[in-house]
Amino acid sequence: MRKFKAASMTAATFAAALASGGFAHAQAWEPTRPINFVIPAGTGGGADQMARFIQGVVTKHSLMKQPIVVVNKGGGAGAEGFLEVKAARNDPHKIIITLSNLFTTPLGTGVPFSWKDMTPVAMLALDQFVLWVNAQAPYKSAKEYIEAVKAGDDRKFKMGGTGSKQEDQIITVALEKLTAPKKFTYIPYAGGGAVATQLVGKHVDSSVNNPIEAVSQWKAGNLRPLCIFDGKRSVYKAKVTATMAWSDIPTCKEAGVDTEYQMLRGIFMGPGATPAQIAFYVGLLKKVMATPEWQKFMQDGAFNQTFMEGAAFGKWVEANDKVHFELMKAAGFLAAGKK
Repeated sequence: MRKFKAASMTAATFAAALASGGFAHAQAWEPTRPINFVIPAGTGGGADQMARFIQGVVTKHSLMKQPIVVVNKGGGAGAEGFLEVKAARNDPHKIIITLSNLFTTPLGTGVPFSWKDMTPVAMLALDQFVLWVNAQAPYKSAKEYIEAVKAGDDRKFKMGGTGSKQEDQIITVALEKLTAPKKFTYIPYAGGGAVATQLVGKHVDSSVNNPIEAVSQWKAGNLRPLCIFDGKRSVYKAKVTATMAWSDIPTCKEAGVDTEYQMLRGIFMGPGATPAQIAFYVGLLKKVMATPEWQKFMQDGAFNQTFMEGAAFGKWVEANDKVHFELMKAAGFLAAGKK
């Protein structure tokens, strides 16, 4: 893992110092000007919704003195946002929310960026993926849908997703391994909100949107969830519709579609962040997560509430970078020079 210069440190060093009380005498730090909160994706998607939700909770509960200014930098599959934070060395007033394009964008585009060019702060949660179809579609289960795709003509079924060579398309390629190559036509959109709208309008046949990106359309009776791409069912048992809770959605493996995938929702800073600056944001995020609004947000979006910081978070990111390399290699999505 890359070492930061001067006052900065690796995630492992940070965690060890925290555990040993090494920061007990460190001077407390807090922002002295507005925080620039970067979203490396378009509006309406899961990352955008979470960042703006955090902004609202911080403001509502006056959790810090300075305001948070949210800005979308989704150009180049998020490269625009990542490169901006990479360049923000020693600037503690800029943070970024991350999703799987933290891994897929540099691997798929060759853009000169790696997660190691930033400072890991904390994992907020893991976001789920659900296989959705229009509520008027004849398919009542994931197995029925996959069998229909398998029996259909090549490229007949349209899968809507966010971006190209990113998590939605990776899952689509994984599904094609259960059907046959070239069965889906993958259609990329700027964000999950647009994907849900296109599925409601029957412009695509299915999507693998995050729960929060399609829940309003599910509640309205316009979309149908077929399975969740996790090893176990959601823990949320409160009814979302008149008849179903998130926990009523079978796992894809249960439904005969053996594919799993979850996505990071985490916070990073630019390079050169000090222990006191990292500690401030970890503390702020923990305050946000302690609010009833956050708990409702987690339930409404069916999030896997896994929180990590320090060495544990750094190791998770490093391991998942390798996982995504293998996934993208298998899908043929690696940029030249990445193989």
